[in-house]
Amino acid sequence: MLTTTAREIADITGGRLVGGATGDETVTGEARIDSREVTTGDLFAAFAGEHADGHDYLGVAREAGAALALASRDLGVPAVLVDDVREALSQVARAQLARAREVGPDLVVVAITGSAGKTGAKDLLGTILRTQGPTIAPVGSFNNELGLPLTVLRLTSETRFLVLEMGARGIGHIAALTAIARPDISLVLNVGSAHLGEFGSVEAIATAKSELVEALEATGRAVLNAEDPRVAAMASRTAADSLMWGFTSGDVRGDDLTLDDEARIRFTLVVPEGVTTLRGEPIPAGRFPVRPDLLGEHLAATAVAALSAALAAGVDPAAAVAALDGAKLASGQRMEAIRAGGALIIDDAYNANPDSMRHALKTLAHLGRGRRTIAVLGEMLELGPDSVRLHDEIGRLVVRLNISQLYVVGDGAAPIHHGAGLEGSFGGESEYLETVEDAIAVLERTVAPGDAVLLKSSRDAGLRQIAQPLIAHLERQVQPTSRADGGDDA
Repeated sequence: MLTTTAREIADITGGRLVGGATGDETVTGEARIDSREVTTGDLFAAFAGEHADGHDYLGVAREAGAALALASRDLGVPAVLVDDVREALSQVARAQLARAREVGPDLVVVAITGSAGKTGAKDLLGTILRTQGPTIAPVGSFNNELGLPLTVLRLTSETRFLVLEMGARGIGHIAALTAIARPDISLVLNVGSAHLGEFGSVEAIATAKSELVEALEATGRAVLNAEDPRVAAMASRTAADSLMWGFTSGDVRGDDLTLDDEARIRFTLVVPEGVTTLRGEPIPAGRFPVRPDLLGEHLAATAVAALSAALAAGVDPAAAVAALDGAKLASGQRMEAIRAGGALIIDDAYNANPDSMRHALKTLAHLGRGRRTIAVLGEMLELGPDSVRLHDEIGRLVVRLNISQLYVVGDGAAPIHHGAGLEGSFGGESEYLETVEDAIAVLERTVAPGDAVLLKSSRDAGLRQIAQPLIAHLERQVQPTSRADGGDDA
């Protein structure tokens, strides 16, 4: 965070100094909402969440070194008193970004949205941009009205690139986020069925996602998926120029896509003559091999998207692809490949929707050459009235892909099991399990060396709790037996 005084924060938010604050208190660290993460010089925002109220931890944050707090109650701790802590945090973030642009006029803000793949694209883009200068692209999905300002408030005077993930659960949400942080480059990945229950239609989702390109000034750049018609059409909704990307079409393309025996993607980035950066500088043309450590054909599109945004930001294509050599996603539980006890665990249990579920299952099927494949699937949330049908379709797909074993976990995911049965899964190839604990117990009994296991569900369905105990169990199985006599002396 840029150095800021309590008086300046009070002026920005229209708040009042309380708790003995003089106005000279100086914030030199980051903004925090968790008192356990506070370090010297931080701004502690006393946010009242579902499970805890930050006001209860004002004293703890102060003792940990917080220079100042944002609060909506005066509890005797130096603070700026405001009506709405979350709105005040957004106001401070907006002001800090404006100051950062003045301090570093070359600062580039890249915002990313899409129904699937936002966090992966943010991770890959961050990996590339860090080779070019100080970059903020935090691990995880800080993509809402609270996480985004916290990310912006990590800015320093040295920051060269700020990468922001923007999510939406309704029309107007992304517009509100771009009002906090207007992007220079807007990357739109796709329009799919994630959160369909909240939006009501895919068309409404497209309208919400288009708010990201509408926020661009004419000097900005929209980086759009040429192969998603709803995304490609967003070029008409912005005054900025567009850079299109894809595999079969687009300005920047991926070519020669293959998967190796471990389902890792391999492709060539094709940059034609005449493509320019955000600043209008020509991008070197050519063909550039891309070899990240990413599993699944769908992540090739994520990689092309991140590379295209990096080119728009001014990164040389040879340097961009070199940065992705052997790269993994920094945020866990997104097609995260973990080898334990001779088995391959693919932990993709942070999020799920019908599109990402299909992609993950196709990757698992690719791994089925000479090994047993096991799909452990939980509920895909927020699908609305189409939920049963969409889960049923996933169960049928599992059978068509010839996955060796399916375990369906939880009542909300039960239609997956029913769909598999109707498609022809008999004799125990599909099994319904009531709880995550049941799934862990079954997997500990059945997973063997050489197996490939996919864990996939929405975050709150609970399957993200399976990987660690399963991995620990598998690793215990291969530990060498200890000898009481210590063995031979060296």
